Amino acid sequence: MSVLITGGAGYIGAHMVWECIDHGEDVVVLDNLVTGFDWAVAPDAKLVMGDIGDRALVERTIRENNVDTIVHFAGSVVVPESMEKPLKYYENNTCRTRTLVETAVRCGIEQFIFSSTAAVYDAPKTLLPVDETAPLIPSSPYGMSKLMSETMIRHVADAHNMRYVMLRYFNVAGADPKGRTGLSTRGATHVVKLACEAATGKRSHFDVYGTDYDTPDGSALRDFIHVSDLANAHYLALKFLRDGGLKFTCNAGYSVGHSVLDVIDSVKRVSGRDFEVRHMDRRKGDIPAIVADASRMRRRLNWKPKYTDLDTIVQHALTWEEKLSSHQNFGRNTPTIAPLLEALTDKVTLV
Repeated sequence: MSVLITGGAGYIGAHMVWECIDHGEDVVVLDNLVTGFDWAVAPDAKLVMGDIGDRALVERTIRENNVDTIVHFAGSVVVPESMEKPLKYYENNTCRTRTLVETAVRCGIEQFIFSSTAAVYDAPKTLLPVDETAPLIPSSPYGMSKLMSETMIRHVADAHNMRYVMLRYFNVAGADPKGRTGLSTRGATHVVKLACEAATGKRSHFDVYGTDYDTPDGSALRDFIHVSDLANAHYLALKFLRDGGLKFTCNAGYSVGHSVLDVIDSVKRVSGRDFEVRHMDRRKGDIPAIVADASRMRRRLNWKPKYTDLDTIVQHALTWEEKLSSHQNFGRNTPTIAPLLEALTDKVTLV
């Protein structure tokens, strides 16, 4: 049997592909390469270029490759953009997930792993750390599009023979410790990546959006989780389902908060370089602080993260950023297919 990973040429998806390959899994990647990269896919995985909204393609891919599990990463992920383009997020994250799930049911897929987000919580009014029973009142179209997908998957699983694990990510950062892949998308808004870009001279300065929050240093507080630890959690979820485990939803984080200013200090310390930091107004849709209670995931999946130190996360991200600078193909999409897809329609972007 094989694993179908949607968005497997994107940031988190590519790490999951390597995690599965490292454990001897047969992997098929479905990606439209609008923001993903063909070179980011592990060479032992099969890459199918296309969209999760293409029913015929998805069904053919599942049947021809004997897929038993779908791990769904494909989606749009930028909170501020979702405030400006809500329809894009409901189309990419909710409508196309509905199509994917419908096709999975038609093909008899019984195991489904979904990439969700901490943005589903009513974070400003929730006590920290946040557990899975906290109120689900998203403050952005991004969060709502993911919550709608969660609800849909839950209802479909109740009506059909499907079991699932849904992981609500907090702030994903870092890169593969072996240097095989990392966050490469141009225009990415991840805090650690932006700070690493400033440290490597790719941007003239770093903007801190909001320095008057009710947090220890006034900047936003986040729970940063290393992308390789997150990929490992997905692999453990895959094993859990294959061993007959039932459906559940869990937070994915370390239960430790670091501020944006903490990240800046770490990047300057690890890189040994200084860069300009500008204090800006708050952005619409951002929240002051959110930290995970990840005890359910640790307990149910026997998850034991390896890279919880912030400086370690930054070091891996910085090493990857420097590697991007030295490779002419890094940091851009495959030149032949991506512009064509973008011209045709506003396709799904990837995590």
